[in-house]
Amino acid sequence: MEPKTTTFDATGQKLGRLATQIAMELAGKNSPHYVKNEVPNVKVVVTNASKLSIQPKKFTEKEYERYSGYPGGFKTDSLEKVIAKKGYGEAIKLAVYGMLPINKLRSRIIQNLTTTE
Repeated sequence: MEPKTTTFDATGQKLGRLATQIAMELAGKNSPHYVKNEVPNVKVVVTNASKLSIQPKKFTEKEYERYSGYPGGFKTDSLEKVIAKKGYGEAIKLAVYGMLPINKLRSRIIQNLTTTE
């Protein structure tokens, strides 16, 4: 069966509001065939990611954290650094990833998300 493809246009939308719509679509919760222990056959494409509406204050105050597991391995990056390094698509990906259920399917579900600047 061919996957269902949904396209979102990010022009003028807020990051969090767009991410909730994408997360619901990727998890398959808006489908009558929703099963929580299977990866839904859904692909999501986000276009115009660079035209998101993000307030200037959020660029410096929003921080993403990661930990390598080693002593002194705790790192933080601001939204501004993430966008400069990897683009707006990575900001959308991180927002959606945080909204998906924390289980073994999370990393497989996020692979169905593609973004274009």
